[in-house]
Amino acid sequence: LNLDGSETYSLLGIDDDLKPAQEAVLEITRADRTVDSVALTTRIDTPIEVEYYRHGGILQFVLRSLLKRSD
Repeated sequence: LNLDGSETYSLLGIDDDLKPAQEAVLEITRADRTVDSVALTTRIDTPIEVEYYRHGGILQFVLRSLLKRSD
């Protein structure tokens, strides 16, 4: 991909309807403002990993689950 660290990245195709192994597009904007796109497959492989992602990580997921139980 000829990356040098000056690029910015946008991940397209990830929304509230995220599914395991979903296709997405990584847009790479280089310092000279040229844009390259790369097709990707997410490494969110299971439905529970989708939930971890939605909660901001496994720790937040577990903490929220514990708080729900204490109500």
